[in-house]
Amino acid sequence: MLVLSRKKGESIIIDDQIEVKVVAVEGDVVKLGIEAPKSVSIHRQEVYRAIQEENQAARMADFDPEWLRAKLSRSRGK
Repeated sequence: MLVLSRKKGESIIIDDQIEVKVVAVEGDVVKLGIEAPKSVSIHRQEVYRAIQEENQAARMADFDPEWLRAKLSRSRGK
């Protein structure tokens, strides 16, 4: 992990296309501004994890083991 110190108004650049700027520091809270191409998804970590968990639950809810058995049987020529 790279650890950097930045002051209000300073920023870092990631991969020539993402800028993370320190907008404000209020007590123990740091406000960041992020500029990135629209193709880059940006989420708070807790939101990202919730999205991943929902996606996993949806995949498991849609999974039909009988469909898989039938598919495998057909591909083996049974």
